[in-house]
Amino acid sequence: MALPEPSPESTCLITGASSGIGVEIARALAKRGQNLVLVARRVDRLESLARELSDQFEVRVEVLGCDVSDPAARSEIPDRVARLGLTVELLVNNAGYGTAGKFVELDPEREVGMVHVNVEAVVALCSMFVPPMVDRGRGAVLNVASTIAFQPMPGQAGYAATKAYVLSFTQALHTELHGTGVTATALCPGPVNTEFMDEPGMKESASALPKPMWLDPAEVAEAGIRGVESGNGIVVPGVANVVTRLIGRHTPRWLLLSTIRRLTGMG
Repeated sequence: MALPEPSPESTCLITGASSGIGVEIARALAKRGQNLVLVARRVDRLESLARELSDQFEVRVEVLGCDVSDPAARSEIPDRVARLGLTVELLVNNAGYGTAGKFVELDPEREVGMVHVNVEAVVALCSMFVPPMVDRGRGAVLNVASTIAFQPMPGQAGYAATKAYVLSFTQALHTELHGTGVTATALCPGPVNTEFMDEPGMKESASALPKPMWLDPAEVAEAGIRGVESGNGIVVPGVANVVTRLIGRHTPRWLLLSTIRRLTGMG
């Protein structure tokens, strides 16, 4: 199994663990007896989740308040974990947000900030934790991407591009890590009923999507962890979303983009 067995000194570090998929990934790992380090800005939520999981599953759950878009704060994470006497055996890069609307009408600061959170933080944290995993000959990474990563998406240009980066990066990393005892998995869910959809324009942009594409966050989290356990490079939960992946990958770009333009009224 690619997910190392639990031990008193081992832990799984999860970013964006204060809501949605991050909470459910934490719960799925705690159920498996894994210790956790929960990372997010909203410390009060992390502490509440930590108490719940430690009481229910008798695992060690630590809380690190951190804005992963801040390079200085982010760089302190490995030392903070080390001071707890823990070794990160699974890194889950889940923190992220999306925007929706025409690029020229969106807030430039939020667009750039999205790149810092969705892309830069993923690369930085992998750079911190994957090399030690390779040295130990064991470990795993789970990077949360999206089915939107499989094609450009007018109306969500920046968000789709960040997730395309995460997918491409993770696939390449998965290949590079072959034979090291370490794996990298990209989790690519479709629309999920979480607070993520509360971002301006996100719920409206996803409202026309067929109901079979919508997934429960617990279902997505379980699929992701099973993918890590199997050493899979990509996990796409839900049959409808597998079809979406195939359409995004194999439809000629001119046809795909013109169809999306008509459906979204982008021109």
